[in-house]
Amino acid sequence: MKKSLTKKEIVKKRPEIDRIFKAGKKFSCPGIRLLVCPNQLENNRIVVIPVRKYGNSVQRNRIRRQVKEIWRQEKPQMQSGYDFAFIVYPGKTTAHDAQTKRIVTLCQNAGVYLYR
Repeated sequence: MKKSLTKKEIVKKRPEIDRIFKAGKKFSCPGIRLLVCPNQLENNRIVVIPVRKYGNSVQRNRIRRQVKEIWRQEKPQMQSGYDFAFIVYPGKTTAHDAQTKRIVTLCQNAGVYLYR
């Protein structure tokens, strides 16, 4: 199994990100915010955006990799056809399990997480 996300699973273009911010529904918990917007595709796409005040570039890239890894592990339980934007805010760094629980909780609140 491939351990990275494919190009089709990542939102990169600025107009697409702007569409998620304008039309997406917002869900949040301490340290992270989720925006969910339906797309016209058969797969889900993701973008992770740490805010500028989130440490230095090394820390921002690390949190981006961590959230993408959590997403990669949990994506089989997600409904397809949505664009997701995760905005990460600075705060206490938490363990991988706590971040996973936060992301799963946000997706459950958004109604896109299929229960096991």
